[in-house]
Amino acid sequence: MFDEIRFNTIERLPNYVFAEINDIKLAARRAGDDIIDFSMGNPDGKTPQHIIDKLVDSVSKDKTHGYSVSKGIYKLRLAICNWYKRKYDADLDPDTEAVVTLGSKEGYVHLVQAITNPGDVAVVADPAYPIHSHAFIIAGGNVHKFGLDYNEKFELDTEMFFEKLKKAFRDSVPKPKFVVVNFPHNPTTVTVDLSFYERLVAYAKQERFYIISDIAYAEISYDGYKTPSIFQVKGAKDVAVESTTLSKSYNMAGWRVGFIVGNPKLVGALQKIKSWFDYGIFTPIQVAATVALDGPQECIGEIVEKYQNRRDVLCESFANAGWDMGKPKATMFIWAKIPEVAQHLGSMEFSKQLLKEAKIAVSPGIGFGEHGDQYVRIALIENENRIRQAARNVKKYLKNLEAK
Repeated sequence: MFDEIRFNTIERLPNYVFAEINDIKLAARRAGDDIIDFSMGNPDGKTPQHIIDKLVDSVSKDKTHGYSVSKGIYKLRLAICNWYKRKYDADLDPDTEAVVTLGSKEGYVHLVQAITNPGDVAVVADPAYPIHSHAFIIAGGNVHKFGLDYNEKFELDTEMFFEKLKKAFRDSVPKPKFVVVNFPHNPTTVTVDLSFYERLVAYAKQERFYIISDIAYAEISYDGYKTPSIFQVKGAKDVAVESTTLSKSYNMAGWRVGFIVGNPKLVGALQKIKSWFDYGIFTPIQVAATVALDGPQECIGEIVEKYQNRRDVLCESFANAGWDMGKPKATMFIWAKIPEVAQHLGSMEFSKQLLKEAKIAVSPGIGFGEHGDQYVRIALIENENRIRQAARNVKKYLKNLEAK
């Protein structure tokens, strides 16, 4: 009898591609294999000591162990607004235009749940971080996708983006209500300049849609590139919100601290739904997060330097092994096109073979959308020695593949 009961929301979600790779990886490790793991964007470094010290100090106090405020303590909301002012000269109200979230992913999903009506359409470029699309499916909405175009320097083809976006507004019924952007981009590492956001804000006002911008990797940039914010554009708060996180820039992924700021109507909707869902992050973590944002920032430069060194070592050593890939200007990833000798495999089979034969774990591009199937995502979470070992394994694997 219970077999007839359907769960429509879950049935609209595809199988999680990365779970299959993870199962193979775990089985190999249980069998004693040494897997060099580039598959998940999980920072391997320690949280800076001054942030840890503040957590320890706060957690030792008697009055920090009760329920917190679901939208975040005032000092932390003020700290994120001050961060935006220092970094982008953007003015935000900590009461009406900022909310603390349990990482950017939770905040994004709950925002989408709060503002999506059944049948609403969101535009999301493909490939994409999976939750950017599937949050709308979970909320009962629909997603219009188009391929993301970029050059060999992983810079967005802005003209093509707007050509496809305008086509989405011509073709979609009903017209899209939301456009999701994520730059620097996960998984492709694609970057934009401020003029992109100027055009996007103007188009949002023309067509009457909201923009959800994700800049989770804003601080992780190289070679002089600086990530812009949509709130550097005059009038952006009329149509946009933006999410950020401490996960990558401060090695605080497990702490689960993020923010969504901007349009007071959308931020207010998120604040309201969170008041029903949760009681906020543990107060000592929020206090420590305040110190992260307001305190010394040299630690970010050290973290970025580590990722840049790994990027350079990986690109050079893998190229010597027969796998050329472009250097990204931002994020902690490399978006690597599958070597020519293996392109016929597709990203899923190629990733499986790398695991089984080269003892290397990567994320198959198909997991991010159909336009990612000729690529894999490599996370810069292994040290330089492990990267060089991976390159030796790759060289042997590719030679064996060529010989078949």
